[in-house]
Formats: sequence, C-alpha cells, structure tokens
Amino acid sequence: MALSHSPPFSRSSFSISTSTKTQNPTLSPSSFRTTPAPPLPIHVPRVVPFLSDGFVGSLKPTPSPKPYVRKDTCLVVPPPRGRKPLAVVKFLGGAFVGAVPEVTYGHLMELLAREGYLVISVPYNVTFNHEMAARQVYERFHACFDGFLESGLPDASISPLEISGLPLYSVGHSNGALLQLLVGSYFDEKLPQANAIVSFNNKPATEAVPYFEQLGPFMSQVLPVVESIPVYSMATSASESTLKALMDTAGSVIQEIDKEAFLSLTKFADQLPSVFNQVREGTSEFKPTPPENREFFKKSYFVPRTLLVKFSTDAIDESDTIEEVLRPRVESFGGKIEKITLSGNHLTPCFQDLKWPVGPLYTPADALAQSLKSLSLNETRVLSRTITDWFESLDIDS
Repeated sequence: MALSHSPPFSRSSFSISTSTKTQNPTLSPSSFRTTPAPPLPIHVPRVVPFLSDGFVGSLKPTPSPKPYVRKDTCLVVPPPRGRKPLAVVKFLGGAFVGAVPEVTYGHLMELLAREGYLVISVPYNVTFNHEMAARQVYERFHACFDGFLESGLPDASISPLEISGLPLYSVGHSNGALLQLLVGSYFDEKLPQANAIVSFNNKPATEAVPYFEQLGPFMSQVLPVVESIPVYSMATSASESTLKALMDTAGSVIQEIDKEAFLSLTKFADQLPSVFNQVREGTSEFKPTPPENREFFKKSYFVPRTLLVKFSTDAIDESDTIEEVLRPRVESFGGKIEKITLSGNHLTPCFQDLKWPVGPLYTPADALAQSLKSLSLNETRVLSRTITDWFESLDIDS
C-alpha cells in the first residue's frame, strides 16, 4: 500500500509557557435543619441512620458531575460546554493504569480539555504483546471517532460539523507512549499530525519486571495453590451486588460508585491473572522485543511532529535513547522532533486533585501533605501547559 500522508509541518522554534492556571473552587456549606425531639416517657437509645456511602443524616455530599463521557470502548473528556474544540487528542496511559484513565489520568485529561481539546482515551489491558495492543487501540479509537463524525457528542453539545476536519494529535505516557509510536509505525493512514510522547519506556522484560526470570517458575507453582483456596474461588465468583456492598462499607472514602466505574475497576483487577498466566505459560519477553521496536521505528515511523517529554527524576525514562532512534527518521521526510525536560517524576501525569482531610487541629503532617500535593499538582499543570502550548505552536506553523 502506498504511503499517503499530509504535508509535514515546519517551524524553527516554539516557546513553552510554564505559567499555571489555578482555580479556587468555593465549597458551599451544607444547610441543616434541626427539629427538637419530643419528650420521651422512657429512655430510648438514639439511632443514627447510616447511609450506604458512609455519611450520616444530612451530611451526605452531593456528588459532582463526572467530567467524562463513555462512548463504546472509549472515555471522552470534552472541552468546556459552549467552546468549540481546537483539536482531537487521542490519549493512552501507562501499563495497568491505562485501563482506568478516569481514575489515574483524570486530572491531566481535564486540564487538556479545559484548554479546548476533545480528549479521547482508549483504555487497554496490559499485555506482553505490544503489537496486538497497538493495533487494538488504533481500531478502538477510530471506531469511536467515526461514530463522533456521524452523530457528534450530544452530551457535550458538540455537533459532527464541529468535529469534522479537526487536527488529530496524540498523547502517550510510559507504555502508552510506546503504543503511540507503534501506531505511528504500523499504519499508513489516519495517523495523528503530532505525537506528545511522555516518559517513554520500553525496557526488556527482565529490567521492567524485577526478578522476571524467576517469576515464571514461581507462578507455575503458586497459581494452582492459590486457585484452589476457597476464598479465591469465592472472590472470583462474587456477584456485582456483593462486591458493591463491600465497596459501600468504605463509603467515607469512596463517595460515589457508579456501575460503569465499578466495571472499570473490575477490568483493572482482571489484568493481573492474565499477565500471570502469560508468564506461567512461558512468556519471557515483550513482543516485539525492544531492539525490534527500535529498528522498526527507524524504518517506518511517519508522524511528522514529535515532542519528547522527560522528567527530572525518572530512573526508567528512555527519552534520550528514543530521540537518537527517531531523529534521523523524522528528519528524513521533513518532519521535526523536539525534546524538553520538566520538573517531576514518572508518576507526575497520574497525580490527581484529591481532597486532603484536615482534622480539628492543623498538624505539621497536614502542612507537609498539602505542600507535597500542591507541588505535584503544579508539575502536572506545567506538563499540561507544555503539551497544549506545543499543540498551539503547530497551529501557528500550519
């Protein structure tokens, strides 16, 4: 099949703004209404109703609306209502955590969406067969995207016309970064115009998984024993209602469990037996191997613009290595590759804006926790602005 690609972009430089956009949401105090209890002729113990979410009486919080929409096998985070999308961003998370992006990458995807991007994430299960995973996410994404081109996104008041003709970019983190590069090499049509590759990693299995060589024989001996334990059988056969009842007991932490989120968490847990079985059956390396991937990138990668993002503290990052592989290839067809180092670590894209509960006394531990949270969230915001500034520079070039 002849390769057909849009003309490559060209630009001498781009500037990255590290300014952050902060929001200070105001929490509305709950309203309470108390009615004096009538006098009782005898002493009766007061019974406090316990709600399924772990809160009592009128203290039950009102859950905030979910910022994402589920469509088929994809998770969509639209831009603010009333804002026309600037571009479509295909998002892939890392191994394991990429199966539940609404839990692990929700904050980063929301930040990208707030800048006007229609973010479409493709959840996937981890596997040693990276070729199969790359082809699967490609097919799932375009099945979802084709549906949006026909019907739009009514939940976000986005029409098909507003989606048609938008630029297609992609963002991948860790193993998701590898899959984005593989998609850009396996296929010669419907490719993104630009790839933002964050914390690229494609180490051999023996380096990616400590003691991997000993894990296979160990799992062969242990799994049959584990599977024979009654508790294991009970857990794997438990009904959804039973598991939800168990989750409800932790309602003070989990304020809202919807069926779709429950299914996502189930899929997340279901990855472990599959991976262990692959190891037990003799899997000893990723397919293709890391050297095979590098050779394939040298010959077949065809995304015209690529941004490599690495963090200052990331022992498993391989952005420098992949830059050496990609640069000659990208420049050979008139494309451009750029690299930047940001403050943060390998988990920076996964930091979430969770509320830290402060007790009656504000302790040093509270101060430390909130300071670390503020620092981590700021690094995530800088990552988002770096990516969106780069996307905007592509619009200028074109």
